[in-house]
Parts: sequence; structure tokens; C-alpha cells
Amino acid sequence: MITDSTNIAHAFSFVPITWYLGGTIGPLIGGTLERPTEKFPAIFGDISFLEEYPYFLPCFISATYGVMCWFIVALFLKETVKAQMSPTEYFLGRWHKFQASREDSPAVTEDGAIIDGRKNLLSFRELLTGPVLIAAGCFASFAILDISFCTMFMFPVYLATPMEMGGLGLDPPVMGTILATIGISTSVFQLFLFSPLHNRLGGKNLFLTAMSLFFPVAALFPIASRVGQEYGLNNFVWLLVGVQILLISFANFALSVSFVFVNSAAPNRASIDATTGFAQMVVSGVRAIGPSAINSAFALGIQKHVMGGHFAYWMMAGMTAISLVIGAALPKRSSN
Repeated sequence: MITDSTNIAHAFSFVPITWYLGGTIGPLIGGTLERPTEKFPAIFGDISFLEEYPYFLPCFISATYGVMCWFIVALFLKETVKAQMSPTEYFLGRWHKFQASREDSPAVTEDGAIIDGRKNLLSFRELLTGPVLIAAGCFASFAILDISFCTMFMFPVYLATPMEMGGLGLDPPVMGTILATIGISTSVFQLFLFSPLHNRLGGKNLFLTAMSLFFPVAALFPIASRVGQEYGLNNFVWLLVGVQILLISFANFALSVSFVFVNSAAPNRASIDATTGFAQMVVSGVRAIGPSAINSAFALGIQKHVMGGHFAYWMMAGMTAISLVIGAALPKRSSN
């Protein structure tokens, strides 16, 4: 552990920045390299290999970055816990050997809360406590809204869809600029505003406030498109898009709050990594299913005119309501 209750919010404000910076750089590159078979040779010279394999260079850069990160972690980061078993023993199911040899200390009370005093890892069944399930559920509810609607899937589709079909009909470079703006603004807000707001409002209030912003975000999709159909891409449309970007940036505070609650929901300190892994597993599941379902709802709404063509936006509002119900079960403040 490198944080406590006095600095955990500030520490977790840095974690999402890597994701949002990637979301800033990627769309800008993707928007400018709309036709990579023509752009790569022009930038790097008349290289026949890049002309024949235009996607080699971005894939090579991504792989190189991953290898660099691996070496940085391996060489410069110190292990935070003492290993209780080797990877082979863990994955071959020799858990009972370590369960039998655990030296359990009695539970202790800290500020009225019961803290598990055991220093060893808990079993998966022991890990699934109420606070862990609630924190993971909040994390997942934000993740599916964010990746399905606001950053990776429906929002770009909406921006590219012609106005007469319910979108804005924008070109890829403009779309890239909008998505990059979301990444930049979210990173700045996370860095400078998240920790003060978390400390002043509390994690639960901040999560509920941030998640409730998805309601106006959903409403602005059809409003901006309707105004665009009536008056074209005028300044008012761009104002609505700007407000939507601002709301999405503030709504992303829920991600950092989720990190804090998942970290503090672990039954003991030795189980923080397992708790985080379980939460990430749940999030990965919804991120695999959600986007395809949402894009299908968007297409169905347009083609079959379900709910006036706004089926996906009503679905977004419904998912937001569910996330608020889950968030209401969070403790007022995370315990660290």
C-alpha cells in the first residue's frame, strides 16, 4: 500500500489519465490517417514495405511501447507484497496447502467498522462480500455507459451518421478532434478537480452526481441532431456539442470514484489485488457485451423508428437509472 485515506483520491486521479491521453492521441492520428495506404509512404519516404503493409508501423509502435512498459516495471518497480506462492502453485490449484497453514488474527474494530485482521489471501468465496459486489457493480455500470455511449462506440457512430438519419454527419478529422477534446478536458479535470471534489463531497455523493450527468448527455444527442436538421451545423449545434463534451468530462469522475471504492472494499489488504482483479473481470464482461448491444439499439431505432428513433438514448437513460440505484448502496465514504 502506498496510499491512505488522506491521499488515495489524489493518487487515483492520476490513474485514468493514461486512458484519456490514449483516447486523445489515438483519435487525432486516426482522423488524420484516414487512408493509411497513401499517408505512410508520404510521411516516411518511398518505403515499399510500408506501402505493402501500411498497418505494420502503428502495430510495431504499440508493441514496442508495451515491451518498454514491461521492462520499466521489471527493472524499476519494487514488489509491494511478499509472495505466498509461486504462479505455478497458484494456477495448479494448490490453494488448500496455504489455506491450512494460514495464521489468522482476530478481527479488529476501527472507527466502528470491522476489519479483517488476516494477512493472507482469502478464497474467492470469501472475497465476494457485499461491499466488493457493490463497488464492482458501480465500476461496471460506469464502464458500460462510458465505452458504449461516450468514447469508443455510439458517440463516433452518431457523429458520422448523416443528419437526416439522426446524427451530425461529421468528417473523420472533425470527429477525431471532438474525441481528442474529450480526452484532454477529462484529463485536466481529473488532475485538478477530482481530489478536492472527492474530499469535499465524499465518494458516494460524487459518484451519484457524476453518473446523473449521463441523463443530459443522452438528451443532447437527439436535440443537437434535430437542431442540425433544421438550421445546419450552426454555432448553436457546436455549443450543444461543447456542453455534451463538458458533461462527459465531469461524468468521468465516476471512474476514479469507482477505483477508490474497489480498493477500499477489499476484505483485507492482502486481497486488494484479488478484489481489483474481480472488478476488472466484471468490467471486461460488460465492455464485451455492451457496445454491440448499444450499437444494435442505435441502428434499430433509426431503421425501425423505435421510440421515435431514440431507442438507444432511452436505453442510456435506463442504464443510468440502474447505475444510480447501485450507487445508492455505496457507503457515504470509502474506508481505507
